Amino acid sequence: MESQKGLRLVEKTVEVVNLLADREEMTIAQLAEETGEPRSSLYRLLRRLEEFELVEPAGTRGHFRLGTHLLRWGAAAQSGMNVRKRALATMGHLRSETGLTVFLVVRRGWRAVCVERLEGNRVASLVLQLGGWLPLHTGASPRALLAFEEREFWESYVNHNTLDRMTDRTPATAKGLYDLLAAEREQGYCVSDGHVVNGIASLGAPILDHQGKVLAAVSVSGLRDEVVGESQVDRIRSLVLEAADTISHAMGGIGPASRAAAT
Repeated sequence: MESQKGLRLVEKTVEVVNLLADREEMTIAQLAEETGEPRSSLYRLLRRLEEFELVEPAGTRGHFRLGTHLLRWGAAAQSGMNVRKRALATMGHLRSETGLTVFLVVRRGWRAVCVERLEGNRVASLVLQLGGWLPLHTGASPRALLAFEEREFWESYVNHNTLDRMTDRTPATAKGLYDLLAAEREQGYCVSDGHVVNGIASLGAPILDHQGKVLAAVSVSGLRDEVVGESQVDRIRSLVLEAADTISHAMGGIGPASRAAAT
């Protein structure tokens, strides 16, 4: 019963926010007419949303409009879309060269969210779909987002999250994760060999801005032998690092391979 009430509150909140986005500003009476909700209920909801800066009083007395906090959400979403737009051609080239599935992920809190996925010609994991997410300690591209953050962020991640295993190869201890992150940061790329799905491997690298901060990560994924097999791994690594460099440059930054060459 409580879960149904909570779900209804979320639905009502989304409906009100969408109406304000469409109309720019509205009164409680107008919102009540559109939603069919009692004015008293809407008044309480708007006051709560106002506390979180999701809505605010408009210039006209009795009118409400969207609040400034939503600008931060919009900016965060837009940053991911900007990377996607500049990465798409390079991702297409990477798929053509490897035949593997190509992913672009960005960090949202403790999660790596997939903002683009180009299907390969061969078998690929179905775990990370477009719009889906993985914890930062799992997979090549999620871990690239984590490895190239500062050590303090690694510790914060471990303190706020359980290192759940997806397979028996998933890093599941703080020391094991820190050692792996340090090695991957040093080499400039990350490898997931059965860390998410047994038999599936991925290789990913970070996309960096002009200050070396992580914007996103790009990776390829496929059957183990196609990604990290002895006859393939050097070529796959080179292509992924080249793609990360190209996208980083398009974003005004210096990619991991170029940065390593300059040091």
